[in-house]
Amino acid sequence: MMKPQTLRRLAGNYAVARLAPDSPIPAWADGEGFVSISRTDDELSIVCLAMRVPTGTQSSGPWQCFKLQGPFDFDEYGILLSIVNPLSTAGLGVFVVSSYDTDHLLLQHSVAERGIALLHEAGHRIV
Repeated sequence: MMKPQTLRRLAGNYAVARLAPDSPIPAWADGEGFVSISRTDDELSIVCLAMRVPTGTQSSGPWQCFKLQGPFDFDEYGILLSIVNPLSTAGLGVFVVSSYDTDHLLLQHSVAERGIALLHEAGHRIV
């Protein structure tokens, strides 16, 4: 059994924006709060506070963002699974972004409170 994890709920509502793959990284993407920028052959994805995403930009939200309290070593395993499994089993979709030290879990605002309850039931702590 995986040890219980602590997640910190970040302030504000987040959005996941999608731009063309050859788009420059827009200035609005950077600023306070959690920011993640990923470029693939198919898209440029930006996760940031929803208030910064310009009207007319393809995006999804609002999302609530939770930071797993790391850092975690690269050889640690099952941490993310222990968080995602109870949510997925209950039919909640998640969006996860990993960084060097930790992971960030995003839940649609409409299911965030249900997700928190499920995480508590699974033994995790939200601060």
